[in-house]
Amino acid sequence: MTTIGIIGAGEVGSQIARAAIANGYDVVIANSRGPETLQALIDELGPSARAATAADAAAAGDFVVVAVPLKAVNDMPVEALAGKIVLDTNNYMIWRDGHFPVIDSGEKTVHELRQEQLPTSKVVKAFTHIQAPRITLWNRPAGDPERLALLASSDYPDALALVTRLYDQFGFDTADNSPLSESWRSAPGQPAWKQERHTRDELIANLARAQRLPPV
Repeated sequence: MTTIGIIGAGEVGSQIARAAIANGYDVVIANSRGPETLQALIDELGPSARAATAADAAAAGDFVVVAVPLKAVNDMPVEALAGKIVLDTNNYMIWRDGHFPVIDSGEKTVHELRQEQLPTSKVVKAFTHIQAPRITLWNRPAGDPERLALLASSDYPDALALVTRLYDQFGFDTADNSPLSESWRSAPGQPAWKQERHTRDELIANLARAQRLPPV
């Protein structure tokens, strides 16, 4: 049984937990307020889920989902995440996150900064351009003509392969937007980021249409 650690119990983290449990995973989930505040969610998710601190969720996971915004001061459990694949679901939003000049200038992407903050982990951008409820609403089995695709970006082929398998289990194809330096092409405001039903071919075409935009 594979265990997924999830840091962040908001809409995205909670919905990934639901999809994971539906596909046979165990889940250890954390938020910023403490495990005791997650009891209602754990009761809903059932016996395959438990609440923990961020460090404990990171340590328990065979791989880990980070479903919280990037902060200038690194608040991730770096040691507990060492050697693990980390799925970063974050989008850079100035209204929420403030300005990161290195992102605003185009020098780095938000996911490259996450990778720098987790130098011994393998970061992969995932689940960034689908609204959380749609993770369990828009999924379709392999071969379904209405099956959609989700994007993933990483500097590590094995991290990309893991997300490709996870997407497939969750009911989506994968469009590769690697490496992390290219992940700006699916940032907020870009054609590939828009909350629409995209096939793999449509997503790849939209990646090619990306233009450098002022930060959102």
